[in-house]
Amino acid sequence: MPTSSTTYRGKWRCGSTTVVRVPKKLVAQLMDYMQVLDEKFAGLPVEKPRCDYFTASDVSRERPVNVATIPQRSPFRYPGGKTWFIPYVRSWLHSKETRSSVLVEPFAGGAIVSLTTGFEQLADHVVMAELDPNVAGVWRAIFGGQTEWLATRIEQFSLTKRNVAAVLDQPCLTQRELAFATILRNRVQRGGIMAPGAGLVKEGENGRGLHSRWYPETLARRIREIAMQRERFTFFEGDGFEIIRRYADVEDATFFVDPPYTAAARRLYSHWEIDHAELFKTLAGVKGDFLLTYDNTREIRDLAEEFGFESETVSMKNTHHAKMTELIIGRDLSWLREAAHSREIQTQIAL
Repeated sequence: MPTSSTTYRGKWRCGSTTVVRVPKKLVAQLMDYMQVLDEKFAGLPVEKPRCDYFTASDVSRERPVNVATIPQRSPFRYPGGKTWFIPYVRSWLHSKETRSSVLVEPFAGGAIVSLTTGFEQLADHVVMAELDPNVAGVWRAIFGGQTEWLATRIEQFSLTKRNVAAVLDQPCLTQRELAFATILRNRVQRGGIMAPGAGLVKEGENGRGLHSRWYPETLARRIREIAMQRERFTFFEGDGFEIIRRYADVEDATFFVDPPYTAAARRLYSHWEIDHAELFKTLAGVKGDFLLTYDNTREIRDLAEEFGFESETVSMKNTHHAKMTELIIGRDLSWLREAAHSREIQTQIAL
């Protein structure tokens, strides 16, 4: 073999090396794996890889993500929330050869993907939209200058059943009052469900009742932290389809789309009816990349096939800790297969 810098015996502590051709986009990850292996077999302490790819690609299609390892940034405890999906989003955005100028989330809800993208600067800017006026009221308050009032109101509120009823039963006269009432409702109703008919938490966690999900200091801190990063976000109250179309011709835009699901949306959300076929058609027309998450149903798998999109099932756990599968849909999911394979290699290294 011709001599090169890669065949120099002293380059790796394990001994001589062999030249192997790999795709350019995998070079950085592969070099990290080689360094870990080199130090492991040399009996030396394994240092953290020089890039955080291990964090970005910590995904497995078979094993649910441990949400306790994900930074909690949203003030919402949102039904159908995507905290568990954050490692997948990191892998998806890190895999791109060109950095996204904007990430668009048309059905923001609790907005954990938008918040993570903004905080971790995974795209230059984040655009999030929400149709529900109550949820939108929270984001308007945070991004619109009512942060300190809202945070202080949460910190000073005395959580009793009587006080909760007094807030939830009265009309909200201002935007900031609506924001506080929405967060309170989200935190004291069962499962975070804000759709009509949802009841209040009774026993809750460890018998704490209404206090089970009411962490005033934590909620206030999250709200203040979001406001400190507000220049990275743009929020729209309105139809998600309109926001997708607004950015459809931006070639380096990315769209994370987590719509109301076909099976459970009616009981979880106030605004749950959408035209799923029209959503697929709209995304087929965008110039940028997109990622869809959906419930694993025949209807959605058929739509993905009809529009020529790729789909993969991944494991997750619902709020009752039951293991389930969801669908990830996109034009090209090779990044997911590569990330899952990388995870398998990491597991083998750890063993």
